[in-house]
Amino acid sequence: MKKENKNSESNDDKLVTVAIHTYEKAQILKSILESEGIPAVIHGINLIEPTIAGSVRVRINESDLPKALRVIEQVDFSSNISKSDDVQEDAKRIVKEVLIPVDFSDYSLMACEFGFRLADDLNCNVKLMHAFFTPFYPASIPFGDSFTLQATDKDVYQDIKKNTELEMNNLIKRIEDNISKGAFPKVPYTTTLVEGLPEEEIISYSKKVRPTAIVMGTRGKNARDLDLIGSVTAEVMDGCRTPIFAVPEDSKVRNLTEVKRVVFLTNFQEREFKALDIMMKLLKPYQIEIILAHIAKKEDIWNEIKLSGFQNRLSELYPKLKIGYMLIDQSESLEETLEKYVKENNIDMISLSSSRRNIFARMFNPGIARKMLFHSNTPILVIKGM
Repeated sequence: MKKENKNSESNDDKLVTVAIHTYEKAQILKSILESEGIPAVIHGINLIEPTIAGSVRVRINESDLPKALRVIEQVDFSSNISKSDDVQEDAKRIVKEVLIPVDFSDYSLMACEFGFRLADDLNCNVKLMHAFFTPFYPASIPFGDSFTLQATDKDVYQDIKKNTELEMNNLIKRIEDNISKGAFPKVPYTTTLVEGLPEEEIISYSKKVRPTAIVMGTRGKNARDLDLIGSVTAEVMDGCRTPIFAVPEDSKVRNLTEVKRVVFLTNFQEREFKALDIMMKLLKPYQIEIILAHIAKKEDIWNEIKLSGFQNRLSELYPKLKIGYMLIDQSESLEETLEKYVKENNIDMISLSSSRRNIFARMFNPGIARKMLFHSNTPILVIKGM
């Protein structure tokens, strides 16, 4: 296991600085080093406003220095990482990672089981991420270098941070126990705690690091209307380009080896072929059947013709893949129609390409997204096919 050093101050004599960068570049370099098995920490962060201008140090264990230098030689930071798609693509190629946002609930552990097995099958590392909120989280007011917290605020921050670290350590113990029992595969993983709003931090991280996939647990049918993690998942789906697996707490599917039939919802858009290509790369290790489905309120012979053509084209691209299609009559609400179809056809996972221009985008406004995520106990895979 690789775990970030949360008590780095007491181990400064064992750490060496390998790079000095802006915060964004330091974060990417840290993720790249960790993906190569080199634990790294970032020093010199302004805890109140970590992204303000200024340089921070990336530090590692001295014994890892030779290997780290070889890795760093292959990374080009000559351009602005936050704006350069090319550098971000390089990072995506280097960092094979499954991101699992956690809130320390039981369904976070379930998401870990799903995510660890996915990472093992795709030969990826795992990043466990928790975002915590404090009463003085920075809003629109900029803070200068001379800004200091009041003593009471410092105490509140330290208490929240300490409790959060304790919760993460407890989760790690549960994960290690599951690994030792063989319930989880033994996959390299790291943890990170960040201050901020969960949906914003998850989206920001995915844009900087570009993980292979994100796995998020949800409450499914057991959720209440104000369930936070469901709302966060909906927001992440809407704002993130990384493929996202949303796995309900009571899902009968605990890992992708149990998935036999996947329905892919289509609106006959060209970009959906890109989403399908991404999906097939994620599902390549598994034996599955893909069913193309279009939901419409009225029968239209052209929809069936389009589905047949879509199936034929996919069969040419993936000749060994079992592919079928189905036109679904929407007689009830969208989520009820889909849930009925899933039950009647033994569907193990729902997949779709999320886009503002897609009719299924209405699932992903804040109200209906919550209904969709909470209405079903079937895992959902959302891909931005752009």
